[in-house]
Amino acid sequence: MVGSAALQHRFISSFVGDRFLHPSQPFHQIFRYHPGRKHVVMQLSRTLSVLSNLLFNKRNLDDLPNSRRKRLRPGKVSPRRPVPAHIPRPPYVNSRKPPGIASGPEVHDESGIECMRASGRLAAQVLEYAGTLVKPGITTDEIDEAVHQMIIDNDAYPSPLSYGGFPKSVCTSVNECICHGIPDSRPLEDGDIINIDVTVYLNGYHGDTSATFFCGDVDDEAKKLVQVTKECLHKAISICGPGVEYNKIGRTIQNHADKYHYGVVREFVGHGVGRVFHADPVILHFRNNDSGHMMLNQTFTIEPMLTIGSSNPVIWDDNWTVVTEDGSLSAQFEHTILITPNGAEIMTQC
Repeated sequence: MVGSAALQHRFISSFVGDRFLHPSQPFHQIFRYHPGRKHVVMQLSRTLSVLSNLLFNKRNLDDLPNSRRKRLRPGKVSPRRPVPAHIPRPPYVNSRKPPGIASGPEVHDESGIECMRASGRLAAQVLEYAGTLVKPGITTDEIDEAVHQMIIDNDAYPSPLSYGGFPKSVCTSVNECICHGIPDSRPLEDGDIINIDVTVYLNGYHGDTSATFFCGDVDDEAKKLVQVTKECLHKAISICGPGVEYNKIGRTIQNHADKYHYGVVREFVGHGVGRVFHADPVILHFRNNDSGHMMLNQTFTIEPMLTIGSSNPVIWDDNWTVVTEDGSLSAQFEHTILITPNGAEIMTQC
């Protein structure tokens, strides 16, 4: 459970940084929730952890059947990039311990709303720029370098950097990577898809957004997955407003994904965002009976992750990179939204 009693043993935020391994074990065996801590705790034995990694790593060496694409493999990760001393850091930067999800929603006054608009606009501009860099031959580390520089040039801090020990300034999730891909030395290849997840911390407020981009000549199957995932996000945003139940978001996304027989990843969720990186509420992207209603002037993310095949997640040995169990493609889109009197305002757009 994270942020809500309805989530017992099952869910973690899209960037809370808690760890899990192979989904063949029920989630109640993998996590234990401690009320008041706001995050789940790993309780796997070392033997099971090692066995899971061995099984996955062996499977990861094999090519994908009926596909020219090879399974994603980790590359070399460069040293983390420095941030000028004058740029304010989020409180978690000096701690490797993930802070989890903060209690209470992010609800803002007019000044806070303007700060959220500024951070959201910068995040959107950075994401748009990052998307222009996507081409065959560029490495995800080079994308991270460019993103990092643009963020600090705007006197902002790249929120992922040092969050729970995350080593880079942006997440780059390629092909079967569901989320939290660490930028590295692997060059993008013609036909890849890549989700770039950008969060900036500007004037004390986080703006959080992501999109999936095409690299070169992408096949129709991948294009359709990406398009439907984007549609899921915008359909979910369109139903938001004061008093609307949060669970309507998951129902809307699941209904649309089901039309195309796509999987919806359940283990990663949207979240409140603003003065803290992750806050209540937890936003589920599938049908659920979770309670709670949206509030005026509240900000949170919606970030559905869809898959062509299995939606079961597997984590790499780096404790961050999450991939589909069967190597099938995954796509994600994300916006930070503000609940307004007439619905919802997308804060992360140029």
